[in-house]
Amino acid sequence: MELRVLRYFLVVAREESITRAAEVLHMTQPTLSRQLSSLEDELGAELLIRGKRRVYLTEAGMFLRQRAEEIVAIADKTEKDFIDHQNILSGVISLGSVESSTSQILAKLLTEFNSAFPQVSYNIFSGTGDDIKEKIDKGLLEIGVLLEPVNYDKYDFIRLPQKERWGILTKADSELAQNEWITQADLIGLPLINSNRSIVRNEITNWFGEDYSHLKVLATFNLNSGVASLVENGFGHAICIEGSSTMIDPSKLVFRPFYPELTSGCVLVWKKNTIFSPTVSKFIDFIKMAQWT
Repeated sequence: MELRVLRYFLVVAREESITRAAEVLHMTQPTLSRQLSSLEDELGAELLIRGKRRVYLTEAGMFLRQRAEEIVAIADKTEKDFIDHQNILSGVISLGSVESSTSQILAKLLTEFNSAFPQVSYNIFSGTGDDIKEKIDKGLLEIGVLLEPVNYDKYDFIRLPQKERWGILTKADSELAQNEWITQADLIGLPLINSNRSIVRNEITNWFGEDYSHLKVLATFNLNSGVASLVENGFGHAICIEGSSTMIDPSKLVFRPFYPELTSGCVLVWKKNTIFSPTVSKFIDFIKMAQWT
């Protein structure tokens, strides 16, 4: 497969039309059609269903689209990294961060680094810890902000001094909101919304102990930004970290921590045994020397 043809395929998938894609690519429609047919022959699979007004991706086409986006992103990033080698401390640093109070630390780091090296730009991805680790493993992200526990076999890391408290996000007028702390017994029989990450659920299960079997978990979620509306509409109470609830309207929703206290550490990670561009290497050195205040 040629990278050039994969780019053609992605434009067709985006435009849902070979005619429009040919116009975007500044090439003739027959030429583009031949390139796509050759790609299908090479892969031994039909990628497109050609309708009268638009084209549709087959199941194989949808799979290739996902892989092609990753391949092209890595190729573009590699090209920029080589530019970085020639123009030290310019180019792009790709970072990922979970939803937590550590985003404030990341913002402070980027602001200080940008003041020293204004030619550097940043690609910032927000997602779950699993999303971020997957992208680091694939080379799509260089640095990630994660919540512990983390398997460090593949990563170098810096542990941050801040701890995230676990608790309940609930409506401001609920009975739970009247409590300063939330105990295991307070939640038995109540509708709950929990994380869908197995490593997080294990932490919560251990905290609840024997009471976990008596909990009523109605739904699971991956990002806290999408769960606030469920809580606000009375669907249930969400188990989450305090830092993920900083953007809520306190007149509608409040966070109440668990007792006994349950906390998770925060870490900055990057892949072991990886040769980074000079810009990324400089940023890693910078965060190693940072004063965590």
